[in-house]
Amino acid sequence: MKTLKELLKNFKAIEMSCSDDIAISSICIDSRKCRHSSLFVAIRGAKSDGHNFIEKAIKNGARAVICEELPNFIKEKATYIKAANTQIALAQIARNFYGDPSSKLKLVGVTGTNGKTTTATLLYRLFRELGFKSGLISTVRNMIGDEELSTNNTTPDSLTLNELMDKMVKAGCKYCFMEVSSHSVVQHRIDGLKFAGAIFTNLTHDHLDYHGTFEEYLKAKQGFLNMLESDAFVLSNLDDENAKVLDKNSKAMKKYFSLKSPADFECKILQNSFDGLLLDVDSSRVKTKLIGSFNAYNFTGIYGAAILLGQNKDKVLKVLSELYPVEGRFQHFKSENGIVGIVDYAHTPDAVEKVLKTIRDIRKNGGKIITVIGCGGDRDATKRPIMAKIAWKLSDVVILTSDNPRSENPEEIIEQMKKGLDASAVRKTLTFTDRREAIEEACSVASQNDIILLAGKGHEKYQEIKGIKYPFDDMEELRGCLK
Repeated sequence: MKTLKELLKNFKAIEMSCSDDIAISSICIDSRKCRHSSLFVAIRGAKSDGHNFIEKAIKNGARAVICEELPNFIKEKATYIKAANTQIALAQIARNFYGDPSSKLKLVGVTGTNGKTTTATLLYRLFRELGFKSGLISTVRNMIGDEELSTNNTTPDSLTLNELMDKMVKAGCKYCFMEVSSHSVVQHRIDGLKFAGAIFTNLTHDHLDYHGTFEEYLKAKQGFLNMLESDAFVLSNLDDENAKVLDKNSKAMKKYFSLKSPADFECKILQNSFDGLLLDVDSSRVKTKLIGSFNAYNFTGIYGAAILLGQNKDKVLKVLSELYPVEGRFQHFKSENGIVGIVDYAHTPDAVEKVLKTIRDIRKNGGKIITVIGCGGDRDATKRPIMAKIAWKLSDVVILTSDNPRSENPEEIIEQMKKGLDASAVRKTLTFTDRREAIEEACSVASQNDIILLAGKGHEKYQEIKGIKYPFDDMEELRGCLK
């Protein structure tokens, strides 16, 4: 319980009615969760506007409301605070309510188009194995030590973030590793957080449905690095052409990792197979269960961050060599009849290309590459034909299907994907709007030494169609079909 005055510390209100000397029991952005003495923050979202639920919040017990526009009705029993931007206000107030928890942790944010989940998750596992109680905030799951919590967004809202980190602090966590999405930067979800460091993985085509242009997408990522303080580090992939553009205005200490150029942390691939990578990392030879050049980058970024956080090189490399890949990230198995099945979250042109190039590099005995691929509905449509074109170029058989069509018609999504193919390729490409049927077809045309790639859904255990999430697990479907 804190007073409204304490929560409004360092907050500039445009206008306020009544007193700030009232006790606040909780902060809510969902009017249904408001209880006695809650503070309700009205957020303008993509699907709904919290300003439309102010009256309901007060009926449920809210004693104070922060909004961008004062309502026509004014309930005398509530205090109203007008703010220029309620998303910024929420971040500041949540930080004050939970006692600035990020400053009590070594918080490392991972940003980029691809590799965020693998990097954040393996850092969490690494530091756990090194003996540190740690937290994780990721696309797949949130962790507080051993406790697993569900997740809905890559980066939660600022209220949830501060609540999670407060629980981490109380549980004795010393480190927290989190994915930082471009949406979270633009929507001020990470405002006010104290980062010990940041890792930039890469920047390629994605989320243009939201940001509009690649330049705006880049600016969003840059906004995260610009908020770092001088006592933090930013570790960037030097082999990405955007690295020195993104960090040029950051006050943080700048460090780089690379597979191709001289850098603070260097890596060379000595061997790449389905058994894993053999790497030379800063003149030390290390074997890892991770596969592909994209994972060599992830590995080097993880290693570099651990060293920057003060850990011992030999211990770090030993533990990293023993860690398994993250669920749904180049997760593979070999069936009894000699067919290799791979499930990967690749849902961007760059990710699809890297996964397929890796498969081509390590396949043996001339087996066919059979790719089952779809594109998510209600997301960036401009990448659909590009992804289909890449899949066709690097595969022997391509099956176009649905991913999470959401509110869109899966047949229309597939037609948009086909626009990336010429007439001859379209005639040779198989299409199934039912993803299960597409997987069954891939298994039926596969023979010994062939490789089946299911791209796009990775770790997800559902398929979202018309607002309903139906149980669906790519790995489970593929294993069952290949039996």
